[in-house]
Amino acid sequence: MIVSVFHRWCGTPLPRCVFLFKMCRRKMLNYSTSYSVLRRCWMKRLPVFSNNFKQQFSNLSTQSDKEVIDLSKFPVDRIRNFCIIAHIDHGKSTLADRLLEMTGAIAKTDKNKQVLDKLQVERERGITVKAQTASLFYTHQGQQHLLNLIDTPGHVDFSYEVSRSISACQGVLLIVDANQGIQAQTVANFYLAFETQLTIIPVINKIDLKNADPERVESQIEKVFDIPREDCIRISAKLGTNVEKILQAVVERIPPPAAIVGDPFKALVFDSNFDHYRGVVANIAVFAGHVKKGDKIVSAHLGKTYEVNELGLLRPEEHPTQKLFAGQVGYLTAGMKNVKEAQVGDTLYCKDQPVEALPGFKPAKAMVFAGMYPVDQSEYPGLRSAIERLTLNDLSVTVQTDSSLALGAGWRLGFLGLLHMEVFNQRLEQEYNASVIITAPTVPYKAVLSSPKLIKEHGKEEITVVNPALFPDRSVVSEYLEPMVLGTILAPDTYTGKIMTLCLSRRGVQNNMVYVDEHRVMMKYLFPLNEIVVDFYDLLKSMSSGYARARAYSTGKVICERLKDSIPRHLFEIAIQAAIGSKIIARETIKAYRKNVLAKCYGGDITRKMKLLKKQAEGKKKMRRIGNVEVPKDVFLNVLKKKDK
Repeated sequence: MIVSVFHRWCGTPLPRCVFLFKMCRRKMLNYSTSYSVLRRCWMKRLPVFSNNFKQQFSNLSTQSDKEVIDLSKFPVDRIRNFCIIAHIDHGKSTLADRLLEMTGAIAKTDKNKQVLDKLQVERERGITVKAQTASLFYTHQGQQHLLNLIDTPGHVDFSYEVSRSISACQGVLLIVDANQGIQAQTVANFYLAFETQLTIIPVINKIDLKNADPERVESQIEKVFDIPREDCIRISAKLGTNVEKILQAVVERIPPPAAIVGDPFKALVFDSNFDHYRGVVANIAVFAGHVKKGDKIVSAHLGKTYEVNELGLLRPEEHPTQKLFAGQVGYLTAGMKNVKEAQVGDTLYCKDQPVEALPGFKPAKAMVFAGMYPVDQSEYPGLRSAIERLTLNDLSVTVQTDSSLALGAGWRLGFLGLLHMEVFNQRLEQEYNASVIITAPTVPYKAVLSSPKLIKEHGKEEITVVNPALFPDRSVVSEYLEPMVLGTILAPDTYTGKIMTLCLSRRGVQNNMVYVDEHRVMMKYLFPLNEIVVDFYDLLKSMSSGYARARAYSTGKVICERLKDSIPRHLFEIAIQAAIGSKIIARETIKAYRKNVLAKCYGGDITRKMKLLKKQAEGKKKMRRIGNVEVPKDVFLNVLKKKDK
């Protein structure tokens, strides 16, 4: 069991997992310790066939039982909690690798790339999807400090991960590429930190690049964020240049957490994940008091009592400790087997010392909705369990049960964006071996009802519609409301004309246009979300080096034509229809495979030919009535991603 769990968790080849597990059993290690050793072997990329393998393995297995860090020697004034925020591909993960190396959390090696990106989808795509925590020990002016680092995603679809991470910190490192300068998500992440009143340390990365211009970037930071250029730190995370200055700035500029050791234990669950062997593992930030193994703790959300089984730091692998104290960040397991028992944003406290619950997090607003159905209805229970476990540590996904005449029982899921939806689907396949069909994504709309009967039925005049099949008819609605977004575009001024044309074609309304420097312009547009959710970003990149009634007929016809090209032919005719309510607005037909039943009839009685044709027609009619249409699971996304002709 433990071998198969470890194999699925890290993707290590099964024979290697079996070999490592046998080594654990030879050393008479119990299952829990064996699991910890296997994880350490994977995190350190321990070579199985090296000459000193046995010695390294022995050190790891001994370390699991004997090496325990005493966190009581770190008072609150020597603790710093900070996270790294930036636009995508500005070097957050690379900087995290260097910080881990310089503080001794991981060994220095050329293989240290994206160490904190533990998910398979993160390594394949080269992006950070989940915020990850690591605790660092750093000596400054003769005193050892505990630095809790959180590496966050850079893509806008995962901004909710950034907002949750910020809640557990007192400062941020704002990374800006020395070549690209300030980007859209740099601005968005800055305001997330600024509104929370965190200390912001600007860091200019990639100064080793040929076209790097740190002077220009410093001017942008000073103009856009009103941060003095003297506060900027120029580094090269790839080469490790000036990275030591960042650690010094973290200790000197970021204040310690406002936590009181003498108060009753109180902790915030800011992240969690499901472990097949141990159940729910909660990442917590301790706001007051302390907690140790064996303590009875209570969930403020459910009111249930648990016993702490294990706790410790993430360095970046799990490192057990005896206690966690106020101001510290770590992980905790307490026998929570149900995914609903560890809600992100929940407050944990000691059983005999109840406290006031922390405010938690604002709920995320899903902007893209899509139907998700199992390929086979017999897989429904397994897929439901997989979705529940995956949404445990991704609170931004909303789930509602749904059903379709064509696809059966399923769910209507809400995501923060199209990339968020794609990553969620990929994680289902890789981590839970689930195969699903995802329908075309849509955005939520609001309808103001005019029918007294419907108003009484819904209990309110304004309703939210996330499923196009449930869109109310125009005759019972006084007005429709569509979601709008304020988009920020930063680009070289040479592309301003093309970008403005694209924005106007997507019903964009310009709010503001400011020159960041002499060559870069920042434009702000108000967009209907439906116009930009699918392919706007791709068109914008190539240009620069929903459900609207007015366009329903043309949109319906285009989608039907694309589905006709994407769905494979069958032995019977397939009708593809686009409908608004009960009214069909577009139709395409996929012709059936043809078989010439008269090919071997040379002359002879005409009645025999008529009988053969009649029998063939009856067979096709029966097939249309009982036949199943196989729709490839990626058809819906592929149809929408195709560029307009």
